[in-house]
Amino acid sequence: MQPWRGRLPLSPSVHLLLKQNPRRLTAGAPPPSGDHQLFEENLSRDVVSATAVLSSLGREDRHGDAMLLFCRLLRLGLRPNQFTFGTTIHTATALRRADLGRQLHALATKMGLQCDVFVGSSLLDLYGKLGAVEEALEAFSAIANPNVVARTALLAAFLKHRRLSAARRLFLGMPERNATSWNAMIGGCSKMGLNEESLLLFVEMCREGTRPNQSTFPSVLSTAGNAAALRLGQAVHASATKHLGDPADVFVGNALISFYSKCGSPEDALLVFRRLRRRNLVTWNAILCGHAQNGRGREALALYNTMREEEGYEPNEVTLLGVLSACSHAGLVDDGRACFRRAKEETPQMLRPEHYACMVDMLARHGRVAEAHRFMAEETPFRPGIGFWKAALGGRLVQGEQRWAEAVAGRIEELGPPPDAASWVLLSNVYSAAGSWRRAAAVRQEMKERGVKRSPGCSWIEVGGRVQVFFNGDRAHPLAEEIYAVLDLCLSSSII
Repeated sequence: MQPWRGRLPLSPSVHLLLKQNPRRLTAGAPPPSGDHQLFEENLSRDVVSATAVLSSLGREDRHGDAMLLFCRLLRLGLRPNQFTFGTTIHTATALRRADLGRQLHALATKMGLQCDVFVGSSLLDLYGKLGAVEEALEAFSAIANPNVVARTALLAAFLKHRRLSAARRLFLGMPERNATSWNAMIGGCSKMGLNEESLLLFVEMCREGTRPNQSTFPSVLSTAGNAAALRLGQAVHASATKHLGDPADVFVGNALISFYSKCGSPEDALLVFRRLRRRNLVTWNAILCGHAQNGRGREALALYNTMREEEGYEPNEVTLLGVLSACSHAGLVDDGRACFRRAKEETPQMLRPEHYACMVDMLARHGRVAEAHRFMAEETPFRPGIGFWKAALGGRLVQGEQRWAEAVAGRIEELGPPPDAASWVLLSNVYSAAGSWRRAAAVRQEMKERGVKRSPGCSWIEVGGRVQVFFNGDRAHPLAEEIYAVLDLCLSSSII
């Protein structure tokens, strides 16, 4: 391997890299690994061995050490190749250092490697994950022969930043698609709430003969759960069993538990949970929160105790929120109080405003209003914002508790004008619960003057494998006349 010649090592890009603060790059990192020391002691050091060590450090999450080793490579006069750059750019991505990525990009350009697909794909991944979509486009345009990996990286960048039209054009124009391409498009649509499009993409993927993998099914099941499409989700479950075997991979299993819970089938969720050979904390959170959502508070509390005492898992903030919600809806106030107190004593850093809000909701929901006031005054270590009150009131006010409602209304008013429609409605409902009808009407009038519109409520039902959605006062449904005729018949016959 020939060392660099000329003044390339003295370019501004190299100077910037060499001036990086080692402490900043390696803060909190363990001592250098054996591979790193072996490279330093090897008298015949070359770029191939350096790249191998860089890759090893990346796999060990020693990204600061990897960047320092790359700087060492430059000082030794060794010329990095496309694989060295690709590996080091991934290190900059892991460090979330766009500045380092740009310096590496500039250095690769000086060496004429920006057109290499391996370097270009790494740059696309860097810019896409760190929010620089225009720079990702520039990196893509520089690649001589972009392959499916490069196109998929650009696709992921578009979807991450909600540029759906550009993502669709790129996806439809791809000369070749693999499972990763399909997964990116399916997952991106799912995250944007485009449930129907996400599900149709999965069907098209299967029709084209691309085999779904472990990364495909969680996105599709999440979409089916959001749409409450039970039968369609069951078909996806069957497909997962066909392609991956049963019991499923832990990530797919977690998605199945969440899916069945969202569709109101906690028994099926528990069946999946019991059949999983390997579980993690996410698995326990999914089954615990699923039981809480479906009104199975005692079962959720029992699972929480089993998870801690028998399985040895330590809860995180999601676990605690799930068990508090379960206790709140099941009326297990003292049990919820005990769970909160234990968390506060053992892991106080885990507590979030949502946990305090859940405690307030639990106490007020079950008539312990004075205790809720004391809790807010003595135990809440922050000034509650509108988000706290949304969570604390749980979309429901305790009728008849006028003093409580008045106190809440006063606290909300202190925060200033509500930031969104849901907050305006919350304030109006609080005044109504307090018996302050004039104030409630004034809030509604101000909403009207400000042009604040409330999103209409909706419900849905799955019939014949299709999800039918109905909005409040809906006349746009294609079967609206028949539906209202049947409803009128039921009402006139006192059937409902």
